[in-house]
Amino acid sequence: MNLDSKDISEDFQTNKIYLNNASVSLMPTQSIEAMKDFLISYNSKGPDSIDSEPFVTEILEKTRKIIAKIVNCQPDEIILTQSTTDGVNIVSNGLSFNSNSNIIIRGMSHEHHANFYPWIRLKNKLEIKNLSIDENGFFNFDEFNKFLDSNTKLVSLSHALYNTGSILPIEKIGEILENETPFFLDSAQTVGCIGDIDVKNLKCNFMAFNGSKWLCGPMGTGLFYCDRSSSELLEPNSIGGESAILNEKSNLVFKELPEKFQTGFRNYVGMVGLESSANYLYKYGMKNIHKKNMHLSNMLREELTKNKKIIFYGPKNAQERTSIISFTIDGHEPQTVVKKLEKQGIILAVREIYDKKIIRASPHFFNTESEILQVIDAIKKL
Repeated sequence: MNLDSKDISEDFQTNKIYLNNASVSLMPTQSIEAMKDFLISYNSKGPDSIDSEPFVTEILEKTRKIIAKIVNCQPDEIILTQSTTDGVNIVSNGLSFNSNSNIIIRGMSHEHHANFYPWIRLKNKLEIKNLSIDENGFFNFDEFNKFLDSNTKLVSLSHALYNTGSILPIEKIGEILENETPFFLDSAQTVGCIGDIDVKNLKCNFMAFNGSKWLCGPMGTGLFYCDRSSSELLEPNSIGGESAILNEKSNLVFKELPEKFQTGFRNYVGMVGLESSANYLYKYGMKNIHKKNMHLSNMLREELTKNKKIIFYGPKNAQERTSIISFTIDGHEPQTVVKKLEKQGIILAVREIYDKKIIRASPHFFNTESEILQVIDAIKKL
């Protein structure tokens, strides 16, 4: 594919230069239209009618199928949620621990809150082993191997970091664990961004991500991958008629995946938008998306490097990071920079590395070289 000739920006209508896709991405117009069409059809059928039930069931099945294609798993291993945070909490609240148990996490407050607070809440129930990190967020494997023992009940890591963009060596962790220690991944910053994702190669038991970042779906859409053979490790957070049945002995019995973890799910219109967006990305090609993302990201970083007042955070090696570019400008507060640029129609974000505020740009495949050049010019004039 000649990416230069594949300008899809018109499919993502906005009057802004939007470079905050690591937070919430734009949606393709086709997905917005699909949601509108669904609401009209669903309303006309009667939202709680005999006719509407197969209509909704088909939509949810189609969503699971396309997400399963993207991460290479079975559709019933995909649980539909509202957010990445939901998936993290399914695991943190669902695992069984004893007083000798420990879990391994990375970086403590360097981590995103969604993959930090749920584990810290367990500190009175078990030991939390925190991996030391370098300036980019990478950890030492010698320390990891030292931490890992027979009482380790879970390893929880982010696939890529929201602040530095660093891609962690997840495949190597999977090889070390050898499916003997449960492995959870927060993949909010990778699915839809870094090319092909294969949960079998990652060797994770559980993985949470959302639809509204790199998958270009609507807010309030999340996905939780649960390896079928690992589902018995988790006790569901909630229970209802959708997730369990009462057997002949009047005992509650959980249903199989995905219903086991999906009590009361009702965000049908969100899944319509997500399914449409996921299909859009899949047809474009996940590898092509990664190539386009990194082309734009590298272009931005290389040009900004010429400005001696700019300090970058994250790996210099493009192979070790996503399209996230994090930086500060000497003499300029990040919040002030972001506000000034937004007045010019350029959307970036303020994030943090520990207590230090940084500016984060996160281009996606619908952005263009022309937009990147405009951003570079605007930053030069600050």
